[in-house]
Amino acid sequence: MLHSIFTDYLPQIFAAGFKYTITLAIISFILGLIIALVTALVRISDKGGGFLIIKAIFRFYVWLFRSTPLLVQLFIVYFGLPYLKIPGLLPNGIKLAPFTAGIITFSLNTGAYASETIRAAIQSVPREQWEAAASIGMNRGKTLRRIILPQALKVSIPPLSNSFIGLVKDTSLAASITIVEMFEVSQQIAAENYQPLIMYSLVALVYALFCSVLSWLQGWLEKASSRHSKESEAEA
Repeated sequence: MLHSIFTDYLPQIFAAGFKYTITLAIISFILGLIIALVTALVRISDKGGGFLIIKAIFRFYVWLFRSTPLLVQLFIVYFGLPYLKIPGLLPNGIKLAPFTAGIITFSLNTGAYASETIRAAIQSVPREQWEAAASIGMNRGKTLRRIILPQALKVSIPPLSNSFIGLVKDTSLAASITIVEMFEVSQQIAAENYQPLIMYSLVALVYALFCSVLSWLQGWLEKASSRHSKESEAEA
């Protein structure tokens, strides 16, 4: 019985994992990092005037997504937006496919959390390096690209890697909006074979396997980054 469960159902869970779980996590994380970088740069900007309104909007966005549960955010985007009906503009509301709704929600959620990581990493670089770059005629944009961001990247690798691993696990919530990822597949199978303990334990094992591989990649990436930094310092 147990052998047949492994041979019959484990391939289905892995297939859903690679097709939906990992794909959903990778796409959302990439988009989330783009959102996070833009948000962090806006929030550390020292521009005044009308730009303060933009900063306030981004600050509100970070507060909103960090202060509300991810599951609630998924429900609002997928189940709630269709009811956002505006005559003449959105007469039928905003209806999104489950996968699209998942991408949008996970990206925005990741962007809010990762923006704080990136902002802290940028601000950890000594202010003197900005001043030194300015003294040799480098503008703010070039200083950011060539000096500040490479150093901030090294600092942010561990927390961002942890965020990605957390995102892989959080994709299980996508089952609530009918995305057929690993957890949803295990639920469907459990409803057929009446073995919820075995099926949920099996999908937990697959999640643990995925996250263990990602943790190993995180450690390798941190060592590679550290080795590269030491080689750069030696050359300097």
